This record gives sequence, structure tokens and C-alpha cells, in this order.
Amino acid sequence: MPLIDPSGRPLVSPKPAAADAAPQPAGGFIKDASLETFTADVLEASREVPVIVDFWAPWCGPCKQLGPALEKVVNEAKGAVRLVKVNIDENQEIARQLRIQSIPTVYAFKNGQPVDGFMGAVPEKQLRAFVDQLVAGAGAGDGHGGHDHAEEVLAVADEAFQAGDLGQAAQAYGHVLQDEPGHPRAVAGLARCYLRSGDVERARQTLGLVRPDGVGDEAIRAVEAELRLKEQAAQAGDAAPLLAKLAANPNDHQARYDLALARDAQGDREGAIGELLDLIRRDRKWNDDAARKHLVTLFEAMGPADPRTEAARRKLSAILFS
Repeated sequence: MPLIDPSGRPLVSPKPAAADAAPQPAGGFIKDASLETFTADVLEASREVPVIVDFWAPWCGPCKQLGPALEKVVNEAKGAVRLVKVNIDENQEIARQLRIQSIPTVYAFKNGQPVDGFMGAVPEKQLRAFVDQLVAGAGAGDGHGGHDHAEEVLAVADEAFQAGDLGQAAQAYGHVLQDEPGHPRAVAGLARCYLRSGDVERARQTLGLVRPDGVGDEAIRAVEAELRLKEQAAQAGDAAPLLAKLAANPNDHQARYDLALARDAQGDREGAIGELLDLIRRDRKWNDDAARKHLVTLFEAMGPADPRTEAARRKLSAILFS
């Protein structure tokens, strides 16, 4: 994954003559890199030993915590790994090309490819485990992260997303996409991050990155369904007057349907499901099966394994076949 220079050409570092090549001095396992030296210091060097790249800036408080701890752990590894530090204020082009969205961000490279990474200041114990894992796998010759690595990173991304850490989740999904462009789960995950942050248009654009054989993937379809729900939610009115209408006339099906949209727009998906099921129970054919069709969209967005989907499907079947 060579970087490119301002002219658009891949950066290739000059290979020094054997007489000019000096051995790495003892303890010289840490250096700073620029756009001009990144290929040699990181990509080429990672073919010999794993190279950890620390993206930082002088104004970043967490960077000041992480940097010394990371240097300590790398020095203690005595050459089994190397550390390259990239000041993003001085090297904005590197940060742009590698899609660094927040700092500190740490990537580990092997055989010229990023294979692992994390964001934020982490405890020294976790840094040691990170380095130990790199050293243990240094002889595997995997070249790329591979399927198992992608699954591990996706699991971390999913966990971060569920915990509400959209920055870490987006970074991890992006890491997978660097190794496997168009990966359906990674594309869907990144799109969900944008969707959760309120950037609907960017979420829609991100879905367009999926590779051709992943268009029908369940994760992609789920995000597409969420996008449709977002668009419909924008048309939802306030719940209070709709509740008043239903109190006056429980068979006001349009009001009940609109109330389902309003509840979903407010984040009450179970409430939305309940209103739609009630509408189907009262008049399953109303407005060309509008309630059932919207319920199916909710199922697609939540996924078949979601407990809410399973419970609602059972209730729907009981209504339709009663």
C-alpha cells in the first residue's frame, strides 16, 4: 500500500548501496517519519520486523500519555518491533491518505501492510499485549491481515459501535476496508456509524463502496432499510396529537400508522412495532398492506436474529393465521 507524492506517483525510497547501509544502533528502535521516508521507515522496514506507527500531535493530551509508554514497551522488545512516530501537523498528507480521523491512532505494519491497530491512550499492560502479539506472529508470513484478522477487527468494531464509541468503530471498519476494499460488513458498519451520527447522505454514499458480490449481503440490506426508515421518520409528526386522535377514534388507521413512524423516529422501535401490529390486527389490508410492509422494513433493519424481530414475527404470524 504505497503512499503517493503530491504529483500522484507512488513513493519509492532509494535503496542505499551496501557500503552506505549502517547497522541499526543498539536501542535505535524509534524514529520519526515524513512523507518522503514513510516507505522506507515503515513499509519496507516492516518486511523485516513489525513496525508500529504512532500518529500524534504536540497539542494532543492523550498522545502525551501514550507516547512515552509505547516507546518504553518498544525499547524493552529490543528490536523485535520498531516504532515510527508521525506528527500529523507536519505530515497532513500521510494522515489524509491513511484516513486518520482522530489521535492518538496506532497502526502495526507487517510485510508492507497494516495488520492491527487501536485508537486512544491505552494502559501499558494492553500495549505489552499488543507488542507481544505482533512479535509472536512475526514469523507467520501472512502478508495481509487475512480473513481471521478481518473477523477480529470487525468484532472489535461491532463492540465499539454497540458501546457508542463511533470514532473507534469507524476507524476499525475503515481498517478492514483498507485490507479488503468493498467488504460488505465493513461497508455496512461504517455506513451505520455515519447514520448514527446523523450524516444520512454520507451513509448512503458509503453503501456505494460495497463490492458487486456484496450488494445483497444481509448487513448491507439492513442499513438500506435503516436509511428508508430515516427518510420516513422525517415525515413523522408529533406523537401527542396522534394519540389524541386515537383516543377519539381507535380505528383511525392513518393516525396509528403515523404514530408508529413517530415512535420509531423517537427511538422507540418496540412501540412502533406494537402500533403496526395493532393496525394489522384491526385491518390487515389497510392502504395496500402498508403496516405489514413497514413492519417488514423494520425486520430488515434489525436483522433476523434480533430478539425484537423474532418476537414480532411470531405475533404477526398469529394475527395473519388466526
